[in-house]
Amino acid sequence: MATIKPQAKQSEAFDPKEVRQDFPGLSAMARGRTVVYLDNAATGQRPVSVIDATSRYYREYNASVHRGVHALSQRATEAFEGARESLRRFLNAERETEIVLTKGCTESLNLVAATYGRAFLKQGDEVLLTTMEHHSNIVPWQIVAEEKGAIVRPIPISDTGEVLLDEYERMLSERTKVVGIVHVSNALGTINPVKEMVRLAHSAGAIAVVDGAQAGPHLPIDVQELDADFYALSGHKMFGPTGVGILYGKQALLERIPPYQSGGSMIRSVTFPKSEYAPPPAKFEPGTPNVAGFIGLGAAAEYLMALGRERIEAYEQRLTGYGTELIAAIPGVKLIGTAEHKCSILSFIVDGIHPHDIGTVLDSEGIAIRAGHHCTQPLMARMGVPATARASLAFYNTAEEIDALAAAILKAKEVFA
Repeated sequence: MATIKPQAKQSEAFDPKEVRQDFPGLSAMARGRTVVYLDNAATGQRPVSVIDATSRYYREYNASVHRGVHALSQRATEAFEGARESLRRFLNAERETEIVLTKGCTESLNLVAATYGRAFLKQGDEVLLTTMEHHSNIVPWQIVAEEKGAIVRPIPISDTGEVLLDEYERMLSERTKVVGIVHVSNALGTINPVKEMVRLAHSAGAIAVVDGAQAGPHLPIDVQELDADFYALSGHKMFGPTGVGILYGKQALLERIPPYQSGGSMIRSVTFPKSEYAPPPAKFEPGTPNVAGFIGLGAAAEYLMALGRERIEAYEQRLTGYGTELIAAIPGVKLIGTAEHKCSILSFIVDGIHPHDIGTVLDSEGIAIRAGHHCTQPLMARMGVPATARASLAFYNTAEEIDALAAAILKAKEVFA
């Protein structure tokens, strides 16, 4: 398999067909043909470098990290903490101690709601969330708000799927304590103006919590420039292993909030009268971590940085534009989510055909998409649809695969004519 040459790739023209050689999963067969994989918003494929990094850990230095004095433990710890440094650079965080390793984006968002929310929300406070939030950045805040007597309010969006910034600004008040923002909508592809929304949240005295699950695979991310207070990432969506994720938090906030879970590794000392907690990030990382998973996630971050995220973004913008024009031109097809700034999502409905039936026909043609509400039921209600068919793209997808998608949609129309 081909591997990325870290310096060479940056300046070369982007060739998705060359990059595809790094992803063995793209050769998977189903229904007697090679799968056209267009379900990247659900999970990405894994490059060889990630597969090798996790396998190497198990083959060569399988040991628990931290506190071990033997050679294998020291080597595992070095690789584990090296992955944290890779993730710090991936997000341009100021310090490694601002990178908390979690089980995924969902746990990261639950961590913030359960710690910051329970510690600082009170009766009558407000949490503002965009209408296009994933359920994982809605339900945790609802749970805490119910406990504390706070209120969760949706920030309205336009028919094209864009946040109404004027409305958002009018909603902000001294009661606003938290603003939740999805960086890239998993159901629409909308790229939200995170930097401006964070600035407005801070002007009202609120913190900003950003769900970056869909931004991680597609966009350059600079948490210092965005000034986000918390930023959550999903490992498997950015071509890393499943079951791992990241929570970036500003150092001062991580020091203020209480632990999310407790046990070994997150303490400085334990006595029966009282326990003292370790400083961040250890305070939020109890128990034995997914060592292989985080080493693999570090490798995924290195892969994306070597490939060049600006190049990824530019190529995917062209591919998304091509797909938008092609799919929108099919009679009876309506795209859901047509924001001016969007990426990598082609979410659509077809007159007279349920999205699940579209997905079934496309599967028979060897094309993998997702159909449903995509864990965004409030968004679906706002857009006036129960569900959509969603083709989600990555940098290894090609125009020829978009052509195959369009042909399969036409086949579905024939089947249900």
